[in-house]
Amino acid sequence: MKNIIKISKIVLAAGLISSCSVTLPVAVSSAPVGDKTGVSKSTVIFGSIWLNKAYSAAEAAKNGKLTGGVATIDEKTTNYVIFQKKELIVTGN
Repeated sequence: MKNIIKISKIVLAAGLISSCSVTLPVAVSSAPVGDKTGVSKSTVIFGSIWLNKAYSAAEAAKNGKLTGGVATIDEKTTNYVIFQKKELIVTGN
């Protein structure tokens, strides 16, 4: 019986720290794809509480010091049990 409880605790702990990550394209423009990349990050708790209110493509472009147009925008979502980590990844000049 002690072994079953111990195994159950290990499985529960592994489930709580495991994650799944997906990166999807959001937008593409006619701007040239440059060598600069910017990222905007936020954590979302319970699917509705955003911890970074400035999470946007504009913030990502500012963080990557993009001075020309933004060519592509991708969103990476990493799901955990009770929260998500989101990243907007922009490329351009």
